[in-house]
Amino acid sequence: MSKIKILQEDQSYTFRSYFELPYEADEILAELGYSLVKSRLSLPKITNSLEKFLEIKNKLDDILPFINLSNETARRETLVSPILLEIVHYCHCQLRIEYPLKVNDWLKGTLDYLLRSQNSLLIIEAKNDDLTRGFTQLAVELIALAEIETQNILYGAVTMGDIWRFGKLDKNQKQIVQDINLFKIPDDLLDLSQVLVGILELENNEAN
Repeated sequence: MSKIKILQEDQSYTFRSYFELPYEADEILAELGYSLVKSRLSLPKITNSLEKFLEIKNKLDDILPFINLSNETARRETLVSPILLEIVHYCHCQLRIEYPLKVNDWLKGTLDYLLRSQNSLLIIEAKNDDLTRGFTQLAVELIALAEIETQNILYGAVTMGDIWRFGKLDKNQKQIVQDINLFKIPDDLLDLSQVLVGILELENNEAN
């Protein structure tokens, strides 16, 4: 019996559409020409400590008991934005929020956050719930970005604010690796910040 086709030629799909599709990520990505591997990623990471993020961690420890994080806006403003703004301050990288991108009718939509440094870039997809489907959407966004960027290696992360998961796209291998490791906020904030900066400060030869 022939395999049922998920994506229909005459249909249009936004990035959000892939979050809502009731199929496994590997099946969806296969129709876009990519394989999915779940593994522990060796993520770029700087070694020096970022003292400002210790301040953010301590502040979050103090305020989180008093904040209701039941919706995506609350999570983005309380947990995601302070981290990314400090990354921009440290790296002097560009930050695009709600960045529109259209490659074709199957690859189009809005990226929640796009950080771009001289040699590297990073997509952040923020979700209120369902990290698994959120990663599927992130993976499709990476595929779209790979169509227009010159880098062979692209990184992204999906987050619910208090949990982060990274992914890596290899354009030559046509492969996306989903990291099995999770970063939890605020406990892992210092490690997370070292990874975010590590990705954005990749040298040109490492990024390719």
